[in-house]
Amino acid sequence: MAALQSLAFSSPISHCSHQQRCVPGLSIGAIHSSASSSFNGQSLSLPRLSLPKHSQIQNMSRLRIMNVKPTIQFIQGTDEQTIPDVKLTKSRDGTNGMAIFSFSEPSVFDSSSVVGDITGFYMIDEEGVLQSVDVNAKFVNGKPAGIEAKYIMRTPREWDRFMRFMERYANANGLSFVKK
Repeated sequence: MAALQSLAFSSPISHCSHQQRCVPGLSIGAIHSSASSSFNGQSLSLPRLSLPKHSQIQNMSRLRIMNVKPTIQFIQGTDEQTIPDVKLTKSRDGTNGMAIFSFSEPSVFDSSSVVGDITGFYMIDEEGVLQSVDVNAKFVNGKPAGIEAKYIMRTPREWDRFMRFMERYANANGLSFVKK
């Protein structure tokens, strides 16, 4: 525990006082070039950081999030190529809802033996990842024929987030909404 405390006090972040403006990962002030650690009797050497110019700090605050193509995955890192049929239900008071995705002959069955097993249902866009583990495969004559995945939204905020994903996914894949 003593080694962890000594490392914390020698970290660049700990040198920032409340009066100084600190940028995560950067330090204003002195930086120790090495710190002693009693962990396994080995010393720890920390590299000396150079401070960026003022213009570089301003540019760092202007970083933009790149647009990510909205995708659906069953195996992380492998995009599903099949476009699903999506059915939405919402409670009368609007507090919760459910989306049921039906994939007929999904491409994940073609690549699952090479890439790995289905680990869940992931909807990925520029805001992040929505995920569910409620995934069921359908088999016909012993061969995989489809996948049904459910995503449950328990709050209006989750519903709104899901709808933003679906709007992006629909625009990227030429889908439209049909009310029944």
